[in-house]
Amino acid sequence: MTLKDTLAQLEALGDEKVRAQNAKQGAPENQFGVKLGDLRKLAKKIRTNHKLALELWQTGNVDARFLAILLMKPKYLSAKELEQMVLSLQFVRVADWLNSYVINHHPAKEELRKKWLRSENPMALRCGWSLMHERVVKNPEGLDIPAILDRIEKEMGEAAPETQWTMNFTLAAIGIHFSEYRARAVAIGESLGLYRDYPVSKGCTSPFAPTWINEMVIRRK
Repeated sequence: MTLKDTLAQLEALGDEKVRAQNAKQGAPENQFGVKLGDLRKLAKKIRTNHKLALELWQTGNVDARFLAILLMKPKYLSAKELEQMVLSLQFVRVADWLNSYVINHHPAKEELRKKWLRSENPMALRCGWSLMHERVVKNPEGLDIPAILDRIEKEMGEAAPETQWTMNFTLAAIGIHFSEYRARAVAIGESLGLYRDYPVSKGCTSPFAPTWINEMVIRRK
């Protein structure tokens, strides 16, 4: 399937309500508003196609980038190419898909985590803290947890919204998985107060770190 054909299919799948919702969440104008379910169906139809994925990504179109993420092979990307993709991000939902489906499966993710945590780019920092969250949960050996908490306490309150979200994930993960640091993680969350009044649907857990930590600890018991 060619780039032109794929973009035509995406445009045909566009939905005004989805487009409006994306825009409300910060998506740029370059989008069709395709439902994620329809994107997945199209990706299943096309199957893995790394060349097409790169062409789709270069369009900058939100839906094309969602689809590109589902079509690409993470190991075919160099660390430099992946970083360029991260630095070109404009929409947090695309950033999170990229992190879940591509970055988390890239062989250079650890070196990129360290590099992005030193970046001043909010999207690079978002991805860096997403990788930090994964390390805390799955492979915490060698991490200096007190130093991570120091940095969160010092920086999260003034961080860009894109970065705050994944820093908060890391704070909650530390409180959930490390009983010896739980009280401090809760105290940091209480002091900063981020997401204290965040609206959540019935039955969902609040992203306010103290609430999140306490509820997950109870569930794990």
